[in-house]
Amino acid sequence: MTLLRLSPRALSRSRFALSPLAETLGAMRVLVNPCRDPWVASWHARHAPAFRARVAADRFTSGLVRLLTTTGWLPDFVTTPPPGGMRTTMAEELTLAARFSDAEFRAQLEASDHHAKAPSGLDWLSHASAGGDWAARGAELMSALWHDHVLPDWPRRRALLEREVTYRAGLVAVYGWSNALGTMSRRSAWVGNDAIRFSNRPLPDRIVGAEGMLFVPVTLTRGTWLCETPPDTFALVYPARGVAERSKTPAPDRVRALERLVGAIRARILLELARPATTTELATLLEISLGTAGGHIAVLREAGLIEGTRVGRRVVYRRTDDGDRLAGTAAINDRRP
Repeated sequence: MTLLRLSPRALSRSRFALSPLAETLGAMRVLVNPCRDPWVASWHARHAPAFRARVAADRFTSGLVRLLTTTGWLPDFVTTPPPGGMRTTMAEELTLAARFSDAEFRAQLEASDHHAKAPSGLDWLSHASAGGDWAARGAELMSALWHDHVLPDWPRRRALLEREVTYRAGLVAVYGWSNALGTMSRRSAWVGNDAIRFSNRPLPDRIVGAEGMLFVPVTLTRGTWLCETPPDTFALVYPARGVAERSKTPAPDRVRALERLVGAIRARILLELARPATTTELATLLEISLGTAGGHIAVLREAGLIEGTRVGRRVVYRRTDDGDRLAGTAAINDRRP
């Protein structure tokens, strides 16, 4: 078992961040396999053919993608903690990814190949790019995948990730980090008062620095990994809670009945509010204007189906018990901020 140990100061300064690079790595893992999640089915159908053609056309791309999607030990060039918090840009992360020398890059990939499901060596690395500068080539590949496959879908993905952060931040405010961490990942768990278990492997414990941990959600339904910048900066990437919920398709008959009763957009808002959200987040997810979303929210509030709670400068909406019943769900056990 491997632990991340946090001092009280580190715990108090831990926070959330977004990572376009982690989201791109997650998208790669989805595109390389048949689609299993309804939430990304249409996106997968649009992008998988072009992605697979890109992989097949270049030996470096083929070798690197295969390694990144089969290893249990991701290389450092794709696992640097996001430097800009919630405003991290892909450009910032790619600059960090490209900084490694050829020797460092090869050493990272050798470790990843050792932990792959079926180690196959790195012959492709030398043959495919005899000129070297491998980290820069790897960064160029991640940049191309970001711009071609993730960026067009980023507003929808970012809205879902921001909802995840809103939800987790509420748990932290009321119940503390141990409760917020409890459902982040099947592998991660709080141990005692000052440590997070992040791996079952017998590796040395890590000591988190005074600036605290970063917690980085991605739109995957499964999978988690650790990002590290020595000596003491760490980020835990984990699946956003809302993605798995969205992948559970509601009964079509019930959805159609709800749409006939309250209207299509209000029905979608009620269904989305199985998890708390702001007006802006709902407008982005439903691809409607902010004014349209606000108007429908006002009607649902007047009907007593949803309620709003001010959190700082934002108002976060959730369903009431009446809203739960109308949406066809049992009373939610997780009625926490």
